[in-house]
Amino acid sequence: MRPIGAIVLGAYIDRIGRRKGLMVTLAIMGCGTLLIALVPGYQTIGLAAPALVLLGRLLQGFSAGVELGGVSVYLSEIATPGNKGFYTSWQSASQQVAIVVAALIGYSLNLTLGHDAISEWGWRIPFFIGCMIIPLIFVLRRSLQETEAFLQRKHRPDTREIFATIAKNWRIITAGTLLVAMTTTTFYFITVYTPTYGRTVLNLSARDSLIVTMLVGVSNFIWLPIGGAISDRIGRRAVLMGITLLALITTWPVMQWLTAAPDFTRMTLVLLWFSFFFGMYNGAMVAALTEVMPVYVRTVGFSLAFSLATAIFGGLTPAISTALVKLTGDKSSPGWWLMCAALCGLAATAMLFVRLSRGYIAAENKA
Repeated sequence: MRPIGAIVLGAYIDRIGRRKGLMVTLAIMGCGTLLIALVPGYQTIGLAAPALVLLGRLLQGFSAGVELGGVSVYLSEIATPGNKGFYTSWQSASQQVAIVVAALIGYSLNLTLGHDAISEWGWRIPFFIGCMIIPLIFVLRRSLQETEAFLQRKHRPDTREIFATIAKNWRIITAGTLLVAMTTTTFYFITVYTPTYGRTVLNLSARDSLIVTMLVGVSNFIWLPIGGAISDRIGRRAVLMGITLLALITTWPVMQWLTAAPDFTRMTLVLLWFSFFFGMYNGAMVAALTEVMPVYVRTVGFSLAFSLATAIFGGLTPAISTALVKLTGDKSSPGWWLMCAALCGLAATAMLFVRLSRGYIAAENKA
């Protein structure tokens, strides 16, 4: 659903406005979250229960397809001169707060509730907490002003023009997808896959894995704005190429070191190293992606590239990592998938180096 949401809601934001679009996407996300939290159990309504949960997840995915892109484009357009990387990095940095909170909730539930209680009703708690936070975010977004970049546009394209522009610039969308691959793969590995990898592959406790996830979230929060700020000073290309090369050189050795004698300390150090990759790279990448997209399809182009990368690379990271371990018998084999993503990021940066140069804005982006 993410790519569909990226296209439909992204086109809406590019046509109607950043502020209105962000409020609509949040409302859809809220409906999906509330539906999952309140849906009766299977014993009460039968097969309608999983169907409603699926509907809630589809609504969440539809909204998530443009949430990051919509906020990132908004931040890029309100950024002060020379600080676009720093501004846009805070969208991803704010997500890390949610990661830490989610890990804390998971740790607390594992500590206080039994497996049966979590399976029966405890799983609803995170969704109820989300429902309580959404109204606050809605009030904050309602107070936002539309960006000057959008208001000053001389032409507001209709939906057909937006889709035609996307089709015409498919090469940029493809390169953007490869650019995001490094971000989504690393993120899913150090957050989503970490508890599974630690428990099933390295034989560490579930609580230790959740603690590592919390530490990774804090580390991400620190490195993201640093990466964005550095890219404002030395250029996006230098940061992106430097981090991808570092990832290609060091990923395999550190994974070998981790699996040689796996313990909590080694796992923490390795994942914090990967967190450095993610934070520095993503801090520069988000601003770069907003800069290379044609202005009239900036949101839909950004969101589509990000959603495709999430579906193809990030979302498949846990499954591919698990398959690699089973097929090869090598516990460090997930490192190959991370290196593949780094290679995609390096290739995409090389393809887009003109657009990613410091201070360069494509002619079509001068709005």
